[in-house]
Amino acid sequence: MHRRSLMALPPLLAVAFAIPLAHAQPLPAAKPEEVGLDPARLARIGQLLSAEVDAGRLPGGVIMVARRGKLVHTEAVGFRDKATRATLAPDAVFRIYSMTKPLVSVAAMILVEEGKLQLTDPVSRHLPGFDRMVVSEPRIDPLTASVSYVQVPAARPMTVQDLLRHTSGLAYGEITQNAQVRTAYTQGGVFRGTDPFDARQLTPQQFTAAVAAAPLAKQPGTTWEYSLSSDVLGRVVEAASGQRLEVFLEERLFKPLGMADTAFFVPEPKAGRLAQGLGVDPAANNTPVGLIDVSRAPGNASGGAGAVSTAADYLRFTQMMANGGSLGGVRILSPATVRLMTSDHLGSGIAQPVQPGELLLGTRGYGFGLGFAVRLADGVAGVPGQQGQFMWAGYGGTYFWADPKEELAVVFMSAAPSVGRAAYRRLMMQMVYAAITG
Repeated sequence: MHRRSLMALPPLLAVAFAIPLAHAQPLPAAKPEEVGLDPARLARIGQLLSAEVDAGRLPGGVIMVARRGKLVHTEAVGFRDKATRATLAPDAVFRIYSMTKPLVSVAAMILVEEGKLQLTDPVSRHLPGFDRMVVSEPRIDPLTASVSYVQVPAARPMTVQDLLRHTSGLAYGEITQNAQVRTAYTQGGVFRGTDPFDARQLTPQQFTAAVAAAPLAKQPGTTWEYSLSSDVLGRVVEAASGQRLEVFLEERLFKPLGMADTAFFVPEPKAGRLAQGLGVDPAANNTPVGLIDVSRAPGNASGGAGAVSTAADYLRFTQMMANGGSLGGVRILSPATVRLMTSDHLGSGIAQPVQPGELLLGTRGYGFGLGFAVRLADGVAGVPGQQGQFMWAGYGGTYFWADPKEELAVVFMSAAPSVGRAAYRRLMMQMVYAAITG
């Protein structure tokens, strides 16, 4: 997406809301000026989103901004379903894809706090087949430049910490350059090229067996590579808790936090609230692009990409983490655990061919904790924020971040699986930080 397209402001054909919706408020409300934010500057967000909707580059979007624990800005712009001209409302349900990962990471850390898991546990302690992992190493012929693969034993077991920080050696079939790994994922049913990031048709046992049978793309603990790690972590949560992942999350996270619309499928009574995409990606010459079918319960609850949620629900989760593990008198994690999760776990000893911030925002300056990208310093990154800021996003067009030093918690939801989605993430950050007055 060209930056100028984000700045142009054609007539506002989309509908913009600033609706209090008292019955659905995720947090106590305040006026922006009461918490050091300029309402006129916050209003620019809706204007810019409306311009994108009017130009056909975005179906719509919902943004919620909280500061100092108070909800100060809610805006819904555009269409829930452009094909039927259905207007987007603040309570729309979105496919959150990889924003499932932080939820499952918290689930794992709940079990760590209970002594049922340790970060140093080999994954094989909890899942069958992971004690026999091999690594697929490419070999390039210097004369022909052809690539072949040699399988070697894993130098050490992958651990629970590796799953949380994406240093497990696992990969994504959608991303990896290792043809042998991609083929194994395809044969096992965990990668389907026509359905990006969707392995929900398998049972948990089938998924575990398929991943365990495939070679790793890297030696465990050596390389940050975005991967199926969170999906495998979900299976570890099931093994350690004795419950299906969706049940554990409902009982231990969603219900305690009042996340009433967060689940792994959308039941029929809520189907009319599900946000739909454009069906094409305007930033990629209108290439067809779809979204996963969430109309029925999946074969497995994908810990990496399977959940649905609303901006309000996810804001409560984000604020809980920003608060150090509690919200509204409900404690999910201890402050020490939250600090551990939102600290960098990559350091200088782990290779990063693509840094987390480059993948997420198109900018350097971020490491990775236990389920979140974390800002390493006030500078370097090409977006505002302070050291300690943490975040992640989803393939479908969703994004969140928290900045504990600025006391910010922000969620942006759209149904737009576009190659240009990083531009919207940066734009939302720029506009929110520009509204800070003190």
